[in-house]
This record gives sequence, structure tokens and C-alpha cells, in this order.
Amino acid sequence: MLDNLNIEKVLFLDIETVPQEYKFSELSPEVQALWDQKSAYFQKDNLSAADVYERAGIYAEFGKIVCISVGFIAQRQGERIVKLKSFANDDEKVLLKEFCDLLNSYYNHTGYLLCGHNGKEFDFPYIARRLLINGMKLPLLLDIAGKKPWEVAHLDTMELWKFGDYKAFTSLNLLAHIFGIPTPKDDISGADVARVYYEENNLERIATYCQKDVLTLIQVLLKFKGEPLLEDHQVVYV
Repeated sequence: MLDNLNIEKVLFLDIETVPQEYKFSELSPEVQALWDQKSAYFQKDNLSAADVYERAGIYAEFGKIVCISVGFIAQRQGERIVKLKSFANDDEKVLLKEFCDLLNSYYNHTGYLLCGHNGKEFDFPYIARRLLINGMKLPLLLDIAGKKPWEVAHLDTMELWKFGDYKAFTSLNLLAHIFGIPTPKDDISGADVARVYYEENNLERIATYCQKDVLTLIQVLLKFKGEPLLEDHQVVYV
């Protein structure tokens, strides 16, 4: 599986997002009405738009990116290593520019790929939408509008695991477990990110959590390729 993939031409990534405002009551009346329309499907069992506002962060129209963590594999003294780096900032435009600078400087050629878990459905389009909302130009790797699905070569470990089966979602944590990939016990989960961001103002904690997901993502793809897992000494934090 993936025998012909040059893994050194893959940029692995994960993003963390939060609602643009922490509380529904902080939104303008216009945005409250728009969220009410957007979230109508979730408003079951007498739930209101405010009750389901915690979901707002997963929509690019109502959320924002607070961290993008990336990882790439390289060679150092004949040994494979992975370098991990995070772009985290309260100013979304600043972190997006830094991320785009990376793409434009090192991944602006054909043959390079992005890889995420559910990346094709979430991470990649979310970043592209937030770039447009911020009035920023799309880098080559994200400028895929109008392309047919088979023309987009990016990797998605969730899609690869489906083997054509579209009935189920498989989490990255579950894949790590079944493949015996060691993952550190985190003190937060994805559900905690908005609270940690707005109540604790702790971007470093969020970035650490995000980087761990990127490392797990890389290990899962190595398992897909039938290659050895990376050991702790092979992980470099930039």
C-alpha cells in the first residue's frame, strides 16, 4: 500500500479551530440569525441555536483557526527524522500568512502532497475558506477549486482506511490503537480547545495537543506503508 509514495514530499497537518466568539450571546443579531439557520439540523429535542453553538467552530463561516501544526519527514545523518512545527496566533491572518509562506517557499511545485485525517473534508477546505475570508491568496497546494476528485492527489488517512467504504467514520485515535501506535495521554481533547483558548488563553497547550495529532498521523501513514514507526529520538520540534 502506497509503495510508490515519496513520503519526504508529503506535508502532514492538523488544525484546531474555535468559534469566532465564545458565547452565542456575544454574536451580533445578524450572525445569531445566520447561525440559527445554519444549525437548524442540530436543533432537535427542543434545543436552540444557542444550545448548539459549541459546534460553530467546525464551520469556516462561524469559526476561526487558532493553530496549524505541520510535520515533514527528512533525513539526518542517514536516519529518518520528522520535524514538527506549529503556527499559533490569536490573529488568524498572521498564522495563515506564516503557513502560506511555508507552502509557497517549500511546497510550491507539483509532486508535493498534503496529508491529514479527514483532511479532504475538513482541514484542507477549512484553511482555504478562511484564507479567502481573510482576503488572502490560495497557495498552489490548496487551489483545487474546479478539480475533479481524482485530480486532487492529497492524502487522507481516513479515506485510505475506508477502501471505498463510505458508511463509517474512523477516528485517528482508533487507528492509532488498532495499529499499536503509542500516543501520550493528553490533558485535553478536541472538545476542550475552545475552553482552553477563551478561558485559559493558552495557545501553547493547544499547539502541543495539535502537534501530537500530527505525529500520530505520520505514524499511521507509516503503518499503511508497512514501514517502521518513528522513535522518540527521531522527532524534532522546530
